[in-house]
Amino acid sequence: MKAAVVTFPGSNCDRDLALAFERAGFEVVRVWHKDSSLPAGVDVVGVPGGFSFGDYLRCGAIAAQSPIAGAIQTHAARGGYVLGICNGFQVLTEMRLLPGVLMRNAGLKFACKTVELKVATTASAFTQSYAKGQSLMIPIAHHDGNYTIDAEGLARLKGEDQIAFTYGQNPNGAMADIAGVLSENRRVLGMMPHPERANDPVLGGTDGAGLFAGLMRGMALA
Repeated sequence: MKAAVVTFPGSNCDRDLALAFERAGFEVVRVWHKDSSLPAGVDVVGVPGGFSFGDYLRCGAIAAQSPIAGAIQTHAARGGYVLGICNGFQVLTEMRLLPGVLMRNAGLKFACKTVELKVATTASAFTQSYAKGQSLMIPIAHHDGNYTIDAEGLARLKGEDQIAFTYGQNPNGAMADIAGVLSENRRVLGMMPHPERANDPVLGGTDGAGLFAGLMRGMALA
């Protein structure tokens, strides 16, 4: 399986994400934001965290207009997998690959700590390695992680089981404690916490490793 990790000006988690994919067994290729196409044979695209284009305008708004954005959207439309983490989640909402928006944190402060996540669904390749309701300890580092969606959209997310993760104790004011959401076809995941930073016992934990291992297994069986 081949994973493409995209780098924008201001990305700072792209190497961590590439390493997490590699540890799960993926062949990893690196993609620059000015590329207009993805390498042949890519199965999953990783959109990493950081501060793409300095978070000017809205977080992820400029990145969503980069040349590579069209290729990512085409990949998703064809049923390809996409994983957006932190700023990557913001980019995916700006691309309209996921519903909702990420607003400024409640309290207007940058949040940087390890938090408890609850697995809200196991019905996706990303979450199948976990048990529903399982607690994970995953780092966060964001200023605009307050997930917001209208009442109709929230009802749809709940009704279609598209909420992937929720916070045990909400750190940013996110609606319904939402930490991550899935697309309708369950092949696009956006989440604010950083599973790639919980992928090595030397660095404090491995609770995030199951996401990448499960994705590899789920894609192999797809």
